[in-house]
Amino acid sequence: MKKYITYAITAFFATIAVSIAAPDKDAIMTKEKAAWQAFKDKKSDEFKKLLSAGFMGVYSDNIYTVQKQIDDMQKWDMKSFSFTDMNVVFPDADTATITYKVTVEGTYGGKDVSGNYNAGSVWRKHNGVWHAVFHTDMKEEKPSS
Repeated sequence: MKKYITYAITAFFATIAVSIAAPDKDAIMTKEKAAWQAFKDKKSDEFKKLLSAGFMGVYSDNIYTVQKQIDDMQKWDMKSFSFTDMNVVFPDADTATITYKVTVEGTYGGKDVSGNYNAGSVWRKHNGVWHAVFHTDMKEEKPSS
């Protein structure tokens, strides 16, 4: 009987430890949305605070560093964006991968780029703070019949 109580107590504390250490999916989704909002509002200082110094973005036109991403912000006139199908996976306690669909209404360099996009980001926690280290998105294309 004593052995079963010891197992039960060990399992209880292990469950508590795992639940405390488990990363928060909502926190990552909030960070991702904050990055989009700062970009939309052209708040480069707020946006930059959310990115790792080594951030890389991969898009159809080029590969972006933090500075190129911030410089490019000025070419955008994003009226609105909304997210669906958000999914967060934690490969480990300090890494989060988020995928989602985003509907954008706006222009880039004066050209309409409104539409549905597939997007993904990787976030990394360093010294207790989450920063985006990678992002990509591409406009959704309907398969040709």
